[in-house]
Amino acid sequence: MIEIRELTKNYGFKRALDKVDLTLGPGELVGLFGENGAGKTTLMKCILGLLPCSGSITLDSEKITRKNIERLSFATSEHSFFPDLTAAGHRDFYKMHFPRFRDERYRALMEFFSLPAHRLLRQMSTGQKNQFEVILALSQGADYILMDEPFAGNDIFNREDFYKVLVGILEPTETILLSTHLIEEVEPFISRAVVLREGKVASDVASSALDEQGVRLTDFIKSAYGYRADRVGEALYKLTEQEDHDV
Repeated sequence: MIEIRELTKNYGFKRALDKVDLTLGPGELVGLFGENGAGKTTLMKCILGLLPCSGSITLDSEKITRKNIERLSFATSEHSFFPDLTAAGHRDFYKMHFPRFRDERYRALMEFFSLPAHRLLRQMSTGQKNQFEVILALSQGADYILMDEPFAGNDIFNREDFYKVLVGILEPTETILLSTHLIEEVEPFISRAVVLREGKVASDVASSALDEQGVRLTDFIKSAYGYRADRVGEALYKLTEQEDHDV
């Protein structure tokens, strides 16, 4: 279990995370939602130890260090791998450094995405690079898999099929923390929704609770943000009024 307590992160005078409390248990598929700048990426990078922060983050009651960091993996769209290494070369590198590497899962996902094993990473399209990052994150053998907008550059058909595959291959001990703006697409697959707003946890609810209440995920997130449906009409009215005044 990952336990986050009083997690705070500042960028100069800007507070990106403000005393965040969050727990991630085994076997969950958690959707992490919020507008741009809400703190989603910062939260993930703090969990991974990529950013200094205050508060505490523990994995099964132990601090996350080099001794247990292999239990976490990360998929992002930043393309942080070796551009002059092939996909097969990356697999060999991972197998060398991660004893729990899932080679059969790797091969099955490479076949599913139809990715070329012997092509250099820099020769792949943006969508292919994103797919490959997801494949390595899922194949590393980690218990907690963090995904930050991993489907950028992929068409809707690839994304929909991947969600189904993802749910099908996950084992009871594996947990996914998925940050995405594709709310309606992931709604059928996540087991829990966490909403960040201005660096704080605005809401945290099980998908089953929303189903029982008959509440759509999009509406739930809008409510957590205090979204006003009339704001567009008001803005258009003011803009039109100003244009008429200028004339």
